[in-house]
Amino acid sequence: MRTALIVAGRVSVPASDVETFVAEAQATYPIAAANPGNVLISFCVEDAAAGTVTVLEQWASQEALDRHLAEPEVQALFAKWGPHMRNEVRKFDALNERDPRA
Repeated sequence: MRTALIVAGRVSVPASDVETFVAEAQATYPIAAANPGNVLISFCVEDAAAGTVTVLEQWASQEALDRHLAEPEVQALFAKWGPHMRNEVRKFDALNERDPRA
């Protein structure tokens, strides 16, 4: 059985910066897409007034996620925004993938 890694949760940044943060986070999409272990990556504004952003990623392996996190652009994103965000994103091991209607 194959295990997928799910990275999911929310980050909060100052409301005045939320659109900039999301644009910069979304700029990493092509980097993720170039990684053969990336299945999905998404950052979207959940509540602009509260500065909350939903994060959802799926990776085929820890190695693929590690490669992504080591990319200079991803490192730069964390370096810039880390001090200004509350990060409630967690990593999950997912087993038994199936249609949610099943």
